[in-house]
Amino acid sequence: MEITLPKVVFLFLATVIVVFSILTVTTKRILRSATYLLFVLFATAGIYFELNFSFLGAVQLTVYAGGIIVLYVFSILLTSSNSQKLEKIKNSKYFAGIISAVAGSAICIFITLTHSFPVSHFTSGELNQKVIGTALMGMEKYQYLLPFEAISVLLLACIIGGILIARKR
Repeated sequence: MEITLPKVVFLFLATVIVVFSILTVTTKRILRSATYLLFVLFATAGIYFELNFSFLGAVQLTVYAGGIIVLYVFSILLTSSNSQKLEKIKNSKYFAGIISAVAGSAICIFITLTHSFPVSHFTSGELNQKVIGTALMGMEKYQYLLPFEAISVLLLACIIGGILIARKR
């Protein structure tokens, strides 16, 4: 097996994603968790750039790593207070969480190993911006205007909910 630079970069980014994903869900401090999530999203964008999907990498950086992390930290700072004490997790809930995580991982690994991935017809180069824009903002089959509208309503509801919770205090 020949070791090339793209393989080394991919292995490094995959390691960063795995390590910081584990740190994201195991840390007890919410701002550290948000920082670790930011590193995961940056590494995911790095994989997109390595695969020559610069549009997806740019969207990953601007939308997720930029906007969602800022919204996430903003909502945490609005809704959390120092007077709240965290409850200790009961052993039964802890073990139920571990069993659920192991079962979910086993299902994901099984599906990944048994699925035959077809060859994509987007093998060379990138699509132009007109094709991407039409696919994202069209209303026909396999176009994505409705999911964008649903997500915008969801984010608006989250912001309003965070403001209402902050006003009660």
